[in-house]
Amino acid sequence: MRAVVVSEWGGPEVLVEREIERPAPGLGEILVRIRAAGVNPADWKTRTSGELVDWGETAIVGWDVSGTVAAVGPGVTLFQPGDEVFGMPHFPRQAGGYAEYTAAPARHFAAKPAALSHQEAAALPLAALTAWQALVDTAGVGAGDRVLVHAAAGGVGHLAVQIAKARGAYVIGTASAAKHELLRSLGADEVVDYRSVAFEDVVGPVDAVLDNVGGDTGARSLKVLRPGGTLVTLPGPGDVPADADGVRTGWLLVEPDRHGMLEIAALAESGRLRPVVDTVLPLAEAAKAHALGEQGRTTGKIVLTVD
Repeated sequence: MRAVVVSEWGGPEVLVEREIERPAPGLGEILVRIRAAGVNPADWKTRTSGELVDWGETAIVGWDVSGTVAAVGPGVTLFQPGDEVFGMPHFPRQAGGYAEYTAAPARHFAAKPAALSHQEAAALPLAALTAWQALVDTAGVGAGDRVLVHAAAGGVGHLAVQIAKARGAYVIGTASAAKHELLRSLGADEVVDYRSVAFEDVVGPVDAVLDNVGGDTGARSLKVLRPGGTLVTLPGPGDVPADADGVRTGWLLVEPDRHGMLEIAALAESGRLRPVVDTVLPLAEAAKAHALGEQGRTTGKIVLTVD
């Protein structure tokens, strides 16, 4: 099969397309013929250093996949060949998403929503699961809560806005002015241009904050977080503010989660969750996709097609 492998740790140029052996599904696994693969910051961060991942003999980045079940391993009852599925298998271990096939546990996948194309479905799993696990599982966001989402037009942010809104929350997002119209169309109740004003000067008390930015954003967010509220930080554990009396803070690393995938699929099928796909490129142009993503200007997600 074709796959884009990491020849050595470094810049986008280390991503090289090669022919490698196709995997076979083991006990409890399915073999998925990948139609599209999402691109995430985790992809280029691990490409640079290889941290967090057990790469085995061949390093293939990518976790977001959408495709068709090609074969099932012994013991699998959830799917059969021909089923369309999407998921985020194995994270943070190697999943091999930048390839024509991947083999992974059946319960790391869910049925692809019929309302979404493979490209749209591939844009969802990692970012949407991150938002779900942060806002729902960790912060317990529900009806009437006020939620602040930083970098609200980014890959995780634009999905977090929709998930929080679907939960009945009042949603505030920070983004550059050019992205405010998009955020309002996704359900944001307030939008703040972080380039022209300090958000802590204009945002009223909130129950939960999702920090997609890092740096001093978490510490500044404590100024608007209500006692008993929750701050979830995504960039890294070093970005969690140390002085946080009376509130809950923490760094979240997303995990494979079939329950979360089913909830996300249901939201997508009902039209309450839609991924914004910024750029679509063929698998062979994975290096270009990484170079674009690392500029930090993407609205929504970048997706690779695997034809």
